[in-house]
Amino acid sequence: MARIKGAVNAKKKKNKVLKLAKGYRGARSKQYRIAKQSVMRALSTAFAGRKNKKRDMRRLWIARINAAARLNGLSYSKLMHGLKLAEIDINRKMLSEMAVNDAEGFASLAEIAKEKISA
Repeated sequence: MARIKGAVNAKKKKNKVLKLAKGYRGARSKQYRIAKQSVMRALSTAFAGRKNKKRDMRRLWIARINAAARLNGLSYSKLMHGLKLAEIDINRKMLSEMAVNDAEGFASLAEIAKEKISA
């Protein structure tokens, strides 16, 4: 039986990595060993970045809600507590959109929250 060598598959594997490393400077885009390390690191960082993006967006929404709540005489935590007592289920993304684009609507929610807290 003839011996089968892995040249074609090895070449495919290397080309796949080098294609991902396109645009990197110097040996990082030319030499397989170094490119492989750079690509592995880049892919793991990209994975972590996708998780961090969700975290950062939530922080931004909370900061916007807090700023708008303080304009209406409440803190963020009191606003959220008041909305919970009023059984108003609205997520932070929508609340921050209201805070930026619909000040009157947000003010009405803040009033409802104030009433529920004081009652």
